[in-house]
Amino acid sequence: MPARGRSLVTGGGGFIGTHLVNYLLEQGEEVRVLELDGVSVPSAVEVIRGSITDEHCVRRACKSVQRIYHLAAYTDLWARDKQIFHQVNHTGTCILLAEAAHIDIEVFIHTSTQSVLIEKTPQTELLDESVKSSFEDMPGAYCQSKFLAEQAAHKASLNGLPVIIVSPTLPIGPGDSHITPPTRMLLNFLNRRVPAYLDCRLNMADVRDIAFGHILAARHGSIGERYILGHENLMLGELLRIVEKITGSKMPDIQVPYWVALLTGIISEFVADYVTHQPPVAPLTGVRLAGKNMHFSCSKAKQMLGFNPRPLRESLTDEITWLVQQGYVTHPAIAE
Repeated sequence: MPARGRSLVTGGGGFIGTHLVNYLLEQGEEVRVLELDGVSVPSAVEVIRGSITDEHCVRRACKSVQRIYHLAAYTDLWARDKQIFHQVNHTGTCILLAEAAHIDIEVFIHTSTQSVLIEKTPQTELLDESVKSSFEDMPGAYCQSKFLAEQAAHKASLNGLPVIIVSPTLPIGPGDSHITPPTRMLLNFLNRRVPAYLDCRLNMADVRDIAFGHILAARHGSIGERYILGHENLMLGELLRIVEKITGSKMPDIQVPYWVALLTGIISEFVADYVTHQPPVAPLTGVRLAGKNMHFSCSKAKQMLGFNPRPLRESLTDEITWLVQQGYVTHPAIAE
């Protein structure tokens, strides 16, 4: 049964947001999207053009809505202007929370990230929603801004706003026209831009399932709770072997130690900041995250929300097929 009233999706033209909007439309819901100028959004939605950092724009977007799905964020791990992380991810969230507090809403779904679920000394092999992180643990401006945004959302829930937090792990699957960090990582391997890899711990889930997980959280989640929307734990080397089987093309098999990857990230980001002003191949935040334990237990979302993601290989196959069709894969061994 479709929910009554209207849903607002901030960042409804993003990787997860586009799939979420389409699911809401399929279920017969009225959908309003807050999105930046020039970003395409699914048809059949009401569109408010502007930034999450614009109070007047946010006020217009929130008028007469019953549910808010807050996905708008600056998701790249590097930016020439470092202030954009705080402005969009933290301040933008605070502006939206403040406006939501003045209207009668059923639920506010705040999209956080696995990247803030960091323990200095992991007590268990699999991390879960009970992780207690601190600002000092955050490796870079992106993680710091998302940590502060999640803290603001949690505080709002304690003050009576019906906030539920979802923490997606690495989303994969078709439709990533913005080339988010997980897709950029995959493309770097498919296009032979990196000859070696750091064998880090990953958790991945299909972007379509993550998007639907937002709806499940709105329906079945408990106010003030956090749910990790993830699926399969694996090492990066294992991921490359799966990609190798899907494409029939050999992936890198040379591993580098963490200190080499860290030094590469430091140099790469320095050059990006002060010379090229273009995104680095190895963002330092990404390298630092790769040195953390990113294996998660996702049982809470599966048991409490009914979250049931599809197999990783299916997601990877669909994403690689889409990337080839869109012309993002240029290496002839795969593109042809």
